[in-house]
Amino acid sequence: MTKPAAPARLPMRARLLLPAACVASAAAPAILAPGSAAAAPASELWPRWQAHDPAASTTVDHSAYADLLERYLTRHPDGVNRVRYAALRAEGPAALQAYVDQLQAVDPDGLNRAEQMAYWINFYNALTLSVVVEHYPVASIRDINISPGLFSRGPWRKKLVTVNGEVLSLDDIEHRILRPIWQDARIHYAVNCASIGCPNLQPEPFTANNLERLLEAGADAYVNHPRGVAKVARTFLPDQLTASSIYDWFKADFGDSDAGVLAHLRCYARGETAALLAGVETIDAYRYDWSLNDSEA
Repeated sequence: MTKPAAPARLPMRARLLLPAACVASAAAPAILAPGSAAAAPASELWPRWQAHDPAASTTVDHSAYADLLERYLTRHPDGVNRVRYAALRAEGPAALQAYVDQLQAVDPDGLNRAEQMAYWINFYNALTLSVVVEHYPVASIRDINISPGLFSRGPWRKKLVTVNGEVLSLDDIEHRILRPIWQDARIHYAVNCASIGCPNLQPEPFTANNLERLLEAGADAYVNHPRGVAKVARTFLPDQLTASSIYDWFKADFGDSDAGVLAHLRCYARGETAALLAGVETIDAYRYDWSLNDSEA
């Protein structure tokens, strides 16, 4: 096992921090003007989680999670993957909790970096499912107000699990482990916040072997869907080029400017989306739909 060192980075193809790098309860979408980003957690490294073993061949068994995804995830014709939360709550909460408990018992310090990344992504997504199932039915994950703090909203700051003696929240996993250690903007396409506006929950678990494929697939699918970027027609006003609020909230991960966001989008844009972005220099507005990604809705 190595001692904690500087954050490990993926190859340049996976790093999207430079503007020009081509690497790697609201019921309806809110339209936000440029510069009006909602407060989002910064990427702040928790040094304790830098430990890893580059030579490790240990793998984490995600088969239980694969079974849950196969049974309860649906691919909707509109391109948004949805979850059968009612059925999962009725039939599968014990299996889901058993998987979460299994992940809590893992020592991630003894894993190599790729295995760690897959572990934390799957942990985040399974834990999100668990939180929603526990409080279902809800119209939005933002209605699950269990985070500490008078003005807090949603479940993200609530300490929910324990790994290696450390009590963790969803925010800890995303913003203190995944984002600062791997510094890969495609993480935003991998972690799922149980909302229509979010990039899809993948239909299979992340593993060390499929990380690159799933990260690229997630980016490609989201950028080329209206949730990622679209043109919105307005009566008596010019059309607006809108992008997901993810690119506003976490602009620092996408070059820290509209130019950086647009460069990232063009890396993955195809067909109509590529044509939409041709010659564009600014994003008119950002939007996000916090409605629950519920197949019953």
